[in-house]
Amino acid sequence: MTIYLDVIFLENIVINYIILYVTGLISKSIINQKKILLGATIGAIYSIIYYLLRLKIYSSFIIKIILSIVIIYVAFNSNNFKELLKKVLLFYLTSFVFGGAAIAIIYMANSQNITILNGVLVGSYTLKTILIGIIVAYFTTIIAFKILKAKISKKDLICDISITLNNKEIKTKAMIDTGNLLKEPITNLPVIVMEHILLYDVIPKEILDNINELLGGDFKNIPESIKEEYLSKLKVIPYSSLGKQNGMLLGIKGENLIVNLKEETKKIDKIIIGIYNKSLTKKGEYRSLLSLDVI
Repeated sequence: MTIYLDVIFLENIVINYIILYVTGLISKSIINQKKILLGATIGAIYSIIYYLLRLKIYSSFIIKIILSIVIIYVAFNSNNFKELLKKVLLFYLTSFVFGGAAIAIIYMANSQNITILNGVLVGSYTLKTILIGIIVAYFTTIIAFKILKAKISKKDLICDISITLNNKEIKTKAMIDTGNLLKEPITNLPVIVMEHILLYDVIPKEILDNINELLGGDFKNIPESIKEEYLSKLKVIPYSSLGKQNGMLLGIKGENLIVNLKEETKKIDKIIIGIYNKSLTKKGEYRSLLSLDVI
């Protein structure tokens, strides 16, 4: 059997790229095409070296873990170690689902001409078979993660919270957002996203009514007395989502947060309130978003 290393190299780049792209979608990361391609290329180079040399060191568990961390770091530039590990785990889960689905399609379509040589799937399968396998695997992975997420009931994720700001207590319902990794960049404190309407009794309306202007550096509608008291307390929190890659939230430090879960009560002394100037839900089931890091 003739094996073309350039074909194996390109196949690995394509598959690695798709897996990294899906990992980025699921983790709600900022997706940079060039960085993902670079991460995919690193993985493909490893495959070729492993295939040619067959050195034990390249097949060791530790080397594979280190390689995964390097690939994820390069693809998503995760500076937070905890966030990096979460993405590595998602990368493995996506790889298992994607790899299993793709290999199953390819094998079922042409099993008599396929074998595994030196850890690499080789054979005389056609490009059409590979493309069908990749497409099926892509949608299988997306659907699988959506089903897993749907298994967690929204009711189980909604809890009662109370937060203190300017010596006043605000009580509302919050949803635990498993994809929310938002933190204030300077203090690295976790952020709770809260509808601005809840804060009118706590923060001057001149601030809450001019959030977009303040984020743009326009302070003309803010009285001098309020500027003196609040401008040093306000924070700008960058965020990204599927709908908005470079968003900004206006934030302010809360004095403490109490989260009432079903089995226990959590108290957090240091928290940042990200002020959201729209409604989080149409029916008002909850008015705040908590990250897993908060609880």
